[in-house]
Amino acid sequence: MPPHQPVASSLPFATHSIALADLTDELHAATSTALLEAAEVEPAPVAAEPPPTRRPGERIDWARIWPFLLLQACCLLVFVVGWSPVALIVCGALYLVRMFGITAFYHRYFSHRTFQAGRVVQFAGAVLGASAVQRGPLWWAAHHRQHHRHSDTPQDAHSPHAHGFWWSHIGWIACRRNYATDLTQVPDLARFPELRWLDRNDLAVPFALLAAMLGLGALLEAFAPSLGTSALQMGVWGFCVSTTLLFHGTASINSLAHLMGKRVWPTKDKSKNSLLLALLTLGEGWHNNHHWCPGTVRQGFRWWEIDVAYYGLRLLALFGLVRDLRPLPARALANERRVRQSRG
Repeated sequence: MPPHQPVASSLPFATHSIALADLTDELHAATSTALLEAAEVEPAPVAAEPPPTRRPGERIDWARIWPFLLLQACCLLVFVVGWSPVALIVCGALYLVRMFGITAFYHRYFSHRTFQAGRVVQFAGAVLGASAVQRGPLWWAAHHRQHHRHSDTPQDAHSPHAHGFWWSHIGWIACRRNYATDLTQVPDLARFPELRWLDRNDLAVPFALLAAMLGLGALLEAFAPSLGTSALQMGVWGFCVSTTLLFHGTASINSLAHLMGKRVWPTKDKSKNSLLLALLTLGEGWHNNHHWCPGTVRQGFRWWEIDVAYYGLRLLALFGLVRDLRPLPARALANERRVRQSRG
């Protein structure tokens, strides 16, 4: 971890509610790339792109990436262990639940603070996100906040326009430059010792999940043999396959969501909206919407823009687990009307 470690919070680990008003106003002002003034309604002409480049020190560290490659190689074990309906159900369920952890908590809560949660729910969301094997919550949020500040420029670690498709999809996470968590980007999160611990020990939850899958498979094999599963089968389908699909689904927002789809709003980057990516990622595919107004909890702005993560957060709000979901601000709605009028 970097040496700039904040002072730990002395608040009790209970249901303490986190005050966000000042922080979120500052964060949204810093990360919004497209709440345009009147003179900026029309998008600037798109210039020809220079060839993708790398900054000094941006090389894949193969010693670091081999566990990730091994995880994906283990998916080939499906031809050894076979399949069963229960293994496929667990695989699909873990994909959806962990994608919700990434979309709702790692992204919309930790990165953008678009709703409020008590400390217990905050930690539960962090554990759920960590189970996706995409590093810790502070690391994830720090990089994402930098992405919004420098979107589709050479300073954006995973821009396909600045660095190429494969680097934006997978290469950047295996670059030594991007290993450390920059706590200066997440001072609001780094004050919680439990989040810092989870960030330092980001493999603890994935290994616990793998052990749980192996144990579940062994129990089902012993006590419900008619289901036709086993410890190894559940480990392969429930952990390896679902985690690999989950990674590529999430990574597609970094790569494909800046290359394919429709640009509805004249943002200062090249983000796009895609129904296909939205379905695969529980709403993240409305990426141009998100870059137009990153401070709102919903990314599907219209009724037909399916945003499952937003629906899930609304459900959690009904039960009092989260609250103060940030709607589209009045300024964004005014800009929307202005843009539509300008396009006739």
